[in-house]
Amino acid sequence: MNGRKLGASGLTVSEIALGNWITHGAQVDNETANACVQAALDAGITTFDTADVYSETRAETVLGQALKGIRREGIELCTKVYHPTGTGHNDRGLSRKHIMDACHASLNRLQTDYIDVYYAHRFDPTVSLEETFLAFSDLVRQGKVLYVGVSEWTADQITRGAALAQELRVPLVSSQPQYSMLWRVIEDEVIPACQREGIGQVVWSPLAQGILSGKYVPDKPLPQGSRASTSAGAPFFERLAGQWLRTDVLLAVSKLSSVALEVGLTLPQLAIAWVLQNPHVSAAIIGASKPEQVQENVKAAGVRLELEVMKQIDTILDGLVERDPAKTG
Repeated sequence: MNGRKLGASGLTVSEIALGNWITHGAQVDNETANACVQAALDAGITTFDTADVYSETRAETVLGQALKGIRREGIELCTKVYHPTGTGHNDRGLSRKHIMDACHASLNRLQTDYIDVYYAHRFDPTVSLEETFLAFSDLVRQGKVLYVGVSEWTADQITRGAALAQELRVPLVSSQPQYSMLWRVIEDEVIPACQREGIGQVVWSPLAQGILSGKYVPDKPLPQGSRASTSAGAPFFERLAGQWLRTDVLLAVSKLSSVALEVGLTLPQLAIAWVLQNPHVSAAIIGASKPEQVQENVKAAGVRLELEVMKQIDTILDGLVERDPAKTG
C-alpha cells in the first residue's frame, strides 16, 4: 500500500482508505465489521474514515472498538461534524457549541485522545465561518484535532474557509468530495481552488454507490444484499445512485468490464485505479460489507493505467458523465 501526502501538509495517508458509511452499525454485524477493519490493516491501509452521523453514531463506536489495541501513531483516524446527532437545537451544524460537543463525543466513541482529520461534513450557511474556524482553531490548539478538512464544499466556500484558516493558523488540508468515473463535478472548480490552497482530495464513492461494481444489470432485479436492496442502504442509494440505474449507463458499465478484463483488473479495481490516477487525489475511500471486498479492492493500489486506457474509458462514458460544478454538495 502506497502512502501519499495529504495536500501540501506533512501528513501521509494510505492511498486507499476504509470508510464505514452505512456498513458499521447498520448493514453488517460487529464481527464482520471487525474482520473488515483487520483485512484493511493486513493490506496496509492506515487511514480510516467515519462520521458521527453514520448509523446514528454507532459507526464511530464500532470503528473505535475494532481499532482498540492498534498502535495509535500508526493510523490516521478521521471523522466529521455537522449533521444532526440528537433532537436539541444545538445538536447540528457548525456552531461553536455543536463542534465542541460533537468532537468530545466522537473522541469518546472512537476511544482516542485525538482526531487526525476533523471534517466539516457540509457547509453551514447559518453560522459565520469565523465562529466555525475559531472552534476548529481551539481544538487544534488543545491537541484534540491535528488537521481540519471540509466535505462537499464548493470552490468559493473552500477559498473563503482557507483564508480564515490561514489567518487563524488552522491546518486546513483536506477536501472530501464524491468523485468517480461518472461523477466528476470537482474537476473544473473545486480541484483548482484546493490546489491553490494546498488542500488534497480524499474522495468518497469511487464506485459511484456500487454502480461501477458491475453488480447492477439492465432489466434485472436488484441483487440481494446490495446497498440498494437493504433497509440501511436503500434511501441513500435512491438519492445518490438512482440516477445511474438507466439502461444506457448500465450498458456502458458492462463495456467497462471488458476494459478491466483487458488490463487484468476487476471492474471495481479499475474504477478505484481510475480515481487514483488524478494527481490531486490523496486517497480513495472504499466501503466493505465483507473482508473479501477489502482484499480485492486494495489491489487497485499502485496500479497505473495507460493513457490509451483512460481515453477508452472516456469514450465509453461519453455523454453520461456528470460534470456540473453546481451539483457539489
